[in-house]
Amino acid sequence: MDTNPDVVIDFITGQAVPNVGAEANRQQVERYLVEKKGYGLDEIAVDKPIVVEIDGDVYHSAVDLVIEIDGRPMMAIKCAAGSLGSREREIIGAARLLATSPLPLAVVSDGTTATVLDVATGKKKGTGLDAIPHRREMLTLADVAKLPPIAPERLAREKLVFRSYDSMNVNVQRKGA
Repeated sequence: MDTNPDVVIDFITGQAVPNVGAEANRQQVERYLVEKKGYGLDEIAVDKPIVVEIDGDVYHSAVDLVIEIDGRPMMAIKCAAGSLGSREREIIGAARLLATSPLPLAVVSDGTTATVLDVATGKKKGTGLDAIPHRREMLTLADVAKLPPIAPERLAREKLVFRSYDSMNVNVQRKGA
Protein backbone atom coordinates (compact mmCIF):
# COMPACT_ATOMS: atom_id res chain seq x y z
CA MET A 1 0.00 0.00 0.00
CA ASP A 2 1.43 3.37 -1.05
CA THR A 3 1.23 6.19 1.44
CA ASN A 4 1.04 9.78 0.36
CA PRO A 5 2.66 12.21 2.83
CA ASP A 6 0.59 15.02 1.31
CA VAL A 7 -2.64 13.38 2.54
CA VAL A 8 -3.82 12.13 5.93
CA ILE A 9 -6.93 10.22 6.90
CA ASP A 10 -9.05 12.39 9.15
CA PHE A 11 -9.54 10.73 12.55
CA ILE A 12 -13.18 11.84 12.84
CA THR A 13 -14.50 11.51 9.29
CA GLY A 14 -12.24 8.79 7.89
CA GLN A 15 -11.81 10.92 4.75
CA ALA A 16 -8.52 11.77 3.07
CA VAL A 17 -7.55 15.41 3.66
CA PRO A 18 -4.55 17.45 2.48
CA ASN A 19 -1.75 17.40 5.05
CA VAL A 20 -1.11 21.15 4.98
CA GLY A 21 -1.04 23.96 7.49
CA ALA A 22 -2.33 22.92 10.89
CA GLU A 23 -3.80 19.59 9.76
CA ALA A 24 -1.42 17.50 11.89
CA ASN A 25 -2.39 19.67 14.88
CA ARG A 26 -6.08 19.15 14.14
CA GLN A 27 -5.60 15.40 14.05
CA GLN A 28 -3.97 15.56 17.50
CA VAL A 29 -6.88 17.61 18.86
CA GLU A 30 -9.46 15.23 17.34
CA ARG A 31 -7.81 12.22 18.98
CA TYR A 32 -7.51 14.03 22.30
CA LEU A 33 -11.21 14.98 22.27
CA VAL A 34 -12.25 11.37 21.69
CA GLU A 35 -9.63 9.45 23.66
CA LYS A 36 -9.11 11.76 26.64
CA LYS A 37 -12.22 13.94 26.83
CA GLY A 38 -14.88 11.33 26.07
CA TYR A 39 -16.58 12.86 23.03
CA GLY A 40 -18.13 10.59 20.44
CA LEU A 41 -17.13 10.81 16.79
CA ASP A 42 -20.70 11.86 16.01
CA GLU A 43 -20.42 14.81 18.44
CA ILE A 44 -17.53 16.44 16.60
CA ALA A 45 -18.27 18.29 13.38
CA VAL A 46 -15.23 18.77 11.13
CA ASP A 47 -14.99 21.86 8.92
CA LYS A 48 -18.41 23.09 10.04
CA PRO A 49 -19.58 25.62 7.44
CA ILE A 50 -20.11 29.19 8.53
CA VAL A 51 -21.73 31.77 6.28
CA VAL A 52 -21.66 35.47 7.09
CA GLU A 53 -23.57 38.09 5.13
CA ILE A 54 -22.26 41.64 5.24
CA ASP A 55 -24.03 44.34 3.25
CA GLY A 56 -25.26 41.82 0.67
CA ASP A 57 -21.88 40.12 0.27
CA VAL A 58 -21.75 36.50 1.42
CA TYR A 59 -18.57 35.20 3.03
CA HIS A 60 -18.10 31.43 3.31
CA SER A 61 -15.68 29.74 5.67
CA ALA A 62 -15.49 26.76 8.02
CA VAL A 63 -14.78 26.19 11.68
CA ASP A 64 -12.16 23.47 12.19
CA LEU A 65 -14.08 21.54 14.87
CA VAL A 66 -17.42 22.06 16.60
CA ILE A 67 -18.54 19.99 19.57
CA GLU A 68 -22.28 19.36 19.44
CA ILE A 69 -24.18 17.88 22.38
CA ASP A 70 -27.65 16.56 21.48
CA GLY A 71 -27.38 18.46 18.19
CA ARG A 72 -26.62 21.77 19.92
CA PRO A 73 -23.28 23.40 19.08
CA MET A 74 -21.43 24.02 22.35
CA MET A 75 -17.74 24.60 21.59
CA ALA A 76 -15.90 25.88 18.51
CA ILE A 77 -12.26 24.90 18.07
CA LYS A 78 -9.59 26.49 15.88
CA CYS A 79 -6.51 24.37 15.25
CA ALA A 80 -3.50 26.53 14.54
CA ALA A 81 0.16 26.16 13.69
CA GLY A 82 1.90 28.93 15.56
CA SER A 83 0.71 31.65 17.88
CA LEU A 84 -2.58 30.79 19.57
CA GLY A 85 -3.12 34.35 20.77
CA SER A 86 -3.47 35.62 17.22
CA ARG A 87 -6.36 33.19 16.61
CA GLU A 88 -8.42 33.90 19.74
CA ARG A 89 -10.50 36.73 18.31
CA GLU A 90 -11.21 34.73 15.15
CA ILE A 91 -12.61 31.69 17.01
CA ILE A 92 -14.60 33.84 19.44
CA GLY A 93 -16.19 35.55 16.44
CA ALA A 94 -16.98 32.22 14.83
CA ALA A 95 -18.51 30.91 18.07
CA ARG A 96 -20.71 34.01 18.27
CA LEU A 97 -21.91 33.69 14.67
CA LEU A 98 -22.16 29.93 14.10
CA ALA A 99 -25.68 29.49 15.50
CA THR A 100 -28.65 31.68 16.38
CA SER A 101 -27.21 32.02 19.90
CA PRO A 102 -23.50 32.17 20.69
CA LEU A 103 -21.80 28.93 21.70
CA PRO A 104 -20.62 28.93 25.32
CA LEU A 105 -16.96 28.09 24.63
CA ALA A 106 -14.25 28.63 22.04
CA VAL A 107 -10.83 26.98 21.94
CA VAL A 108 -7.60 27.55 20.04
CA SER A 109 -5.08 24.72 20.04
CA ASP A 110 -1.84 23.73 18.38
CA GLY A 111 -2.33 20.07 19.34
CA THR A 112 -0.05 20.25 22.36
CA THR A 113 -1.61 23.11 24.30
CA ALA A 114 -4.86 25.06 24.18
CA THR A 115 -6.58 28.24 25.32
CA VAL A 116 -10.22 27.91 26.37
CA LEU A 117 -12.28 31.07 26.03
CA ASP A 118 -15.64 32.20 27.38
CA VAL A 119 -17.52 33.35 24.28
CA ALA A 120 -19.83 35.76 26.14
CA THR A 121 -16.97 37.72 27.71
CA GLY A 122 -14.07 36.87 25.39
CA LYS A 123 -11.95 36.12 28.47
CA LYS A 124 -9.69 33.11 29.01
CA LYS A 125 -11.19 30.34 31.12
CA GLY A 126 -8.12 28.15 31.11
CA THR A 127 -4.96 27.09 29.34
CA GLY A 128 -3.59 23.69 28.40
CA LEU A 129 -5.35 20.71 26.85
CA ASP A 130 -6.64 19.74 30.29
CA ALA A 131 -8.66 22.98 30.35
CA ILE A 132 -10.86 21.68 27.52
CA PRO A 133 -14.03 20.44 29.23
CA HIS A 134 -14.65 16.72 29.40
CA ARG A 135 -17.90 15.53 27.84
CA ARG A 136 -19.43 15.16 31.35
CA GLU A 137 -18.74 18.84 32.04
CA MET A 138 -20.14 19.81 28.66
CA LEU A 139 -23.37 17.94 29.42
CA THR A 140 -23.74 20.05 32.55
CA LEU A 141 -23.01 23.21 30.56
CA ALA A 142 -25.61 22.17 27.97
CA ASP A 143 -28.26 22.17 30.72
CA VAL A 144 -27.57 25.83 31.48
CA ALA A 145 -29.71 28.38 29.66
CA LYS A 146 -28.49 29.37 26.20
CA LEU A 147 -26.71 32.65 25.72
CA PRO A 148 -28.99 35.32 24.24
CA PRO A 149 -28.58 36.17 20.55
CA ILE A 150 -26.17 38.99 19.78
CA ALA A 151 -27.84 42.41 19.59
CA PRO A 152 -28.36 43.50 15.95
CA GLU A 153 -26.13 46.59 16.25
CA ARG A 154 -23.30 44.43 17.65
CA LEU A 155 -23.93 41.61 15.17
CA ALA A 156 -22.84 43.67 12.16
CA ARG A 157 -19.56 44.55 13.88
CA GLU A 158 -18.99 40.94 14.94
CA LYS A 159 -19.42 39.78 11.33
CA LEU A 160 -16.85 42.30 10.10
CA VAL A 161 -14.36 41.32 12.78
CA PHE A 162 -14.77 37.60 12.08
CA ARG A 163 -14.41 38.02 8.32
CA SER A 164 -11.32 40.21 8.76
CA TYR A 165 -9.53 37.76 11.05
CA ASP A 166 -10.67 34.65 9.19
CA SER A 167 -9.73 35.94 5.75
CA MET A 168 -6.22 36.79 7.02
CA ASN A 169 -5.82 33.31 8.50
CA VAL A 170 -7.44 31.09 5.88
CA ASN A 171 -5.36 28.10 4.88
CA VAL A 172 -6.16 28.26 1.18
CA GLN A 173 -4.85 24.79 0.33
CA ARG A 174 -6.86 23.02 3.03
CA LYS A 175 -10.03 25.00 2.37
CA GLY A 176 -9.86 24.13 -1.31
CA ALA A 177 -10.16 27.73 -2.43
